[in-house]
Amino acid sequence: MGGKPFPDVDPKRRRLMGRIGRENTAPEIVVRRAMQRAGLRFRLHRHELPGSPDIVLPGRRVAVFVHGCFWHGHDCRAGRVPKTRTEYWKAKFARNAERDAQVKSALQADGWTVVVIWECQVKRPDELGRIVAEIAALPVHRRSGKKYKSLGLASA
Repeated sequence: MGGKPFPDVDPKRRRLMGRIGRENTAPEIVVRRAMQRAGLRFRLHRHELPGSPDIVLPGRRVAVFVHGCFWHGHDCRAGRVPKTRTEYWKAKFARNAERDAQVKSALQADGWTVVVIWECQVKRPDELGRIVAEIAALPVHRRSGKKYKSLGLASA
């Protein structure tokens, strides 16, 4: 399947969609600020972990993904399938959901707690506060001497 999936799309639209970033999105920054206010220490975008979680709390072995409702097909108003090219978007969202499930399984198999925070939850301060409080309540694990042991990386 070579070429662009939508050769007839307006170049201006193509540029706009191409500029949508994967890291440091506005919802992600809101979550990070809430976690900082709660006194949580974390790392960002650990590419050595499956799925490159947006936020990682190594001491608690928590991987946080801040999902955009549209791109990850959330069951909310923002997660609706567009009215044009619906088959393309349905297939894309299905692939994204499949990848998300595989990443979650891989992390859980390695002993990580996976937390998904949806973009629509970020917009509700009470909901975001509840999620951050739940993360803060998780126990801190003692260091085993190795970081990400099953990935074969050197000790810290």
